[in-house]
Amino acid sequence: MLKNTTLLLFTASTLLFINCHSEQNNKTSKNSENKSEAITPKVNLLTDIEPRLENGDVNAIIEIPAGTLDKWELNKATGNVEWEMVNNQPRVVNYISYPGNYGMIPKTLLSKEKGGDGDPLDILVLGPPVERGQILKCKVIGVLYLTDRGEQDDKLIAVSRLSTLYRINSIEELNNEYNGVSEIVQLWFTNYKGPNKMESKGFGSKKAALEILTTAIDKHQLK
Repeated sequence: MLKNTTLLLFTASTLLFINCHSEQNNKTSKNSENKSEAITPKVNLLTDIEPRLENGDVNAIIEIPAGTLDKWELNKATGNVEWEMVNNQPRVVNYISYPGNYGMIPKTLLSKEKGGDGDPLDILVLGPPVERGQILKCKVIGVLYLTDRGEQDDKLIAVSRLSTLYRINSIEELNNEYNGVSEIVQLWFTNYKGPNKMESKGFGSKKAALEILTTAIDKHQLK
């Protein structure tokens, strides 16, 4: 009980810091978000950006900045980032805010059979908040195996180039040097949709994560 209480307090204080850190960024984009305006860059964020960099890092398209709750996502038809609508209302996650920058990897497609949901590969990038729609360079360090109401819905875990976390190369290193971070991520994903919706099967290695990435890139190329 003491361990769980400590973890929850640590989670709350960590996310409070993220929220405070990103408050100014949220104010800047508030008017646009209230109007549910799509972010329309000059390029198609799904098909015009390369998924991998020469040094092995990846490009992540950020749909939901760390410390926010508004549920934006990439429109596969247009390549724009748009606010997800549910019953004609903009969707807002009914939980504490995202513990990292959440998004997708361009030029990827992961089927349900391979651990995805038929959409581009999901990724959570640990580090300071960035703007919605930003192409964020990051390093994959592992994968969180999840099921969403019985269907597999894995999330790659990465560290941002903009963070001191960037020197981390694996989930094991993350656990050794930043105690509690992976637990916060796992706790968040298994609870943000409500009780008994999401289930964690634990973390996979960097090698396993990169194999998932390769499969998703190959699948996109074949479609």
